[in-house]
Amino acid sequence: MTGEQYLKNVIEKHKAPNLSFYDTRLTNVKNEIRSWAGKQLSDIKLSGSCVKKTALKGKADCDLFISLKSDTSNSLSEIYTLLDSHFSNAGYNTRQQNVSIGIKTNGLDIDLVPGKIHSGYKNYHSLYLSKKNSWTQTNIDLHIQNVTNSGRQDEIMLTKTWKDCHNLKFPSIYIELVVIQALKYKTKGQLEKNFISVLEYLRDSFVGTKFTDPANTNNVISDMIFKYQQENIKKAAKSSLDEQYWGQIIW
Repeated sequence: MTGEQYLKNVIEKHKAPNLSFYDTRLTNVKNEIRSWAGKQLSDIKLSGSCVKKTALKGKADCDLFISLKSDTSNSLSEIYTLLDSHFSNAGYNTRQQNVSIGIKTNGLDIDLVPGKIHSGYKNYHSLYLSKKNSWTQTNIDLHIQNVTNSGRQDEIMLTKTWKDCHNLKFPSIYIELVVIQALKYKTKGQLEKNFISVLEYLRDSFVGTKFTDPANTNNVISDMIFKYQQENIKKAAKSSLDEQYWGQIIW
């Protein structure tokens, strides 16, 4: 088996099935969101890896982004807490995460992400950061476009899988930005060569390079992990490049 075929098999092994917004397993959840948000609801949409086509099995099956109108009177922390309480009272076991409320239903692992529209901006939202008791600005549509337009979904999935194989702390949005940068001038459709290029970038240029949110340059994505965690990623990339067989690098 060629390296190219091996890596394609790894992707097929770990790639999550596609999920539609209209999947009937989401119906009750969407109805609960509409009940909770009432007239302040602007939109509900799928977001995250399932829309970017980079979702892996064993992770959250989808993010449901809840867009609330800009004149919503509740604070971001109140929105976050009230959403959690509503779903808990509706019989769901909820998990408070950094910007989302996690639930499980109908065999799906779903992250509910509430955001308030910035006045005058349809696609820019403010999100509550529960771990910092703060907030951030984001544009999920821009995030999705950044990945889909790059055409690097396969390499992103490989890097996410590699991260899991080596137990590394490496957030998905960080991986996306790094892979896109590492392959900026590389030919598409050469999976093995491109993944080697990603590992080389992680070994040679990753640590200390600043990456910012495409939707908010004040949000420094590379600050999401500590320097020692970046160093661990670099060391793992170096060790992987020193291996002789792909089966020792990613599986």
